[in-house]
Amino acid sequence: MPELPDITIYLEALQPRIVGQPLERARIVSPSLLRTVDPPLNAAQGRKVVGLRRLGKRIVWEMEGNIFIVFHLMIAGRFKWRPTGTSPPAKVGLASFDFPTGTLLLTEASPKKRASLYVVGGEAGLAAHDPGGLDVLTAGLTEFRTRLESESHTLKRTLTDPHLFDGIGNAYSDEILHAAKLSPFQLSSKLSDEEVARLYKATQRTLREWIARLRDEAGDDFPEKVTAFRKEMAVHGKYKEPCPVCGSPVQRIRYAANEANYCATCQTGGRVLADRSLSRLLKADWPRSLEEWEAKLGR
Repeated sequence: MPELPDITIYLEALQPRIVGQPLERARIVSPSLLRTVDPPLNAAQGRKVVGLRRLGKRIVWEMEGNIFIVFHLMIAGRFKWRPTGTSPPAKVGLASFDFPTGTLLLTEASPKKRASLYVVGGEAGLAAHDPGGLDVLTAGLTEFRTRLESESHTLKRTLTDPHLFDGIGNAYSDEILHAAKLSPFQLSSKLSDEEVARLYKATQRTLREWIARLRDEAGDDFPEKVTAFRKEMAVHGKYKEPCPVCGSPVQRIRYAANEANYCATCQTGGRVLADRSLSRLLKADWPRSLEEWEAKLGR
């Protein structure tokens, strides 16, 4: 799923391409994509895009006339920039949006069509789509700690809860916790002052470093390789590969369709966490699937 660094790069790529440009035509291919009827999507056609925003993992187009188009890419939704008039591809195409400068395609390479598009009127309507998570890149340590300790859950769940923190998902939570040298299953209410400060710094540093890395990778081109699995990552998706810090094999906890990747040497004092030893905790504190977690939190 595209997370804060990916969404940031999408917004930076869209800025020079569509801001100030009129939306000439919007074509919806997948009937499951559009989730609203009032105002209708055609109310945005002919209007210029006057601004772009990020609400958690949502991308927002602000149109003339105080109309907003809200995209949630979910797990497999992706944007593609193509020459004007390009049609959505068969099977994976959800929609296309034509501008004088080119056509933005929305695709989803999954049989479970979970990406969504909402058209809303006014700031009040837009606010209803904001999960309310803390912007970790601008928050101070005190704000961060208050959110962290507001509920007692595993750090993995806490970081990925969109009502607590803004834009962090499965991939970057693994990377953040590895950088902070903290177990994914340590409770958020049981951290020392030093551990909270370490997690705060690791969160900001990890996300900023990945934004810079993805920005350099894309350059002036539109980002085409948006993925949760990157070879430069330390632990996410690196099961059994050597930890870049200590060389120990990366471990994982799997629960249904979800998993957490970690280094036992760096994060858990050398203890390899077995699924069965955490089954009770995970049943109470972890959804059966990422899709269930998304649906539960209304993301």
